[in-house]
Amino acid sequence: MIGEYLDFDALVHRAWPAPYQEDLDGWVLRHADGVTKRANSVLPWAEPEDLDAAVDAAEKFYAERGLPCVFSMGPRAAPGLDQMLAGRGYRVVDETAYMTTSMAEEPEPAAHEVKIADRPAEEWLATWWAVDGRFGEDGLRGAGRILRGTPASYAAVHQDGKPVAVGRSVLQGGTLGIYCMATLPGARRRGLGRSVLRALLAHGRARGATNAYLVVVAANSAAVALYTKEGFTLSGRYHYRVR
Repeated sequence: MIGEYLDFDALVHRAWPAPYQEDLDGWVLRHADGVTKRANSVLPWAEPEDLDAAVDAAEKFYAERGLPCVFSMGPRAAPGLDQMLAGRGYRVVDETAYMTTSMAEEPEPAAHEVKIADRPAEEWLATWWAVDGRFGEDGLRGAGRILRGTPASYAAVHQDGKPVAVGRSVLQGGTLGIYCMATLPGARRRGLGRSVLRALLAHGRARGATNAYLVVVAANSAAVALYTKEGFTLSGRYHYRVR
């Protein structure tokens, strides 16, 4: 299976780079002014010599910035950390699934015209944020800094000159990461998101991608169903611990 040899923690970390990062005994403390848990959480992919002291230091780091301490509990999380955090009162939020697909065969063609750019236009950002934004206008500026932190492709289906369905892909060697899939409510149930996904996959394959992955909130059954129909399979899970 594809997921057996992909380092999801590292792939997602590099595709969604926090502008501020600090090393803590093999952990990465990520800070992006509170915009998204992914960029404002501890990536605990090593085993510190003193686990309690490391957690204390992480809590101090985020408290000094007025943020809750969040741990991203992925495949490389330190052994015993999840249980230890539970004992300290951390709750589980946002159970998330990794899904993967092979790109050995050409994806089905998109049923709609999809435009792809190498930078996110303001209209693209506005459409994505209208669906996924939870942090106001200040959050949008912070999210833009995260997106522009690594080379990526930005796909959109337009209606009346404005993007109504969007998506982002990041080529990481032979692996393509799919992010920011969003369709405006008034444009749903027309297959526009499917067209964006297919266009990004074809674009990535043409540039050398041999497999692809994405992350999706496990409770989002509609999105999981779409990705499953498009050939993606469940390859792992992670969650966050928040106090």
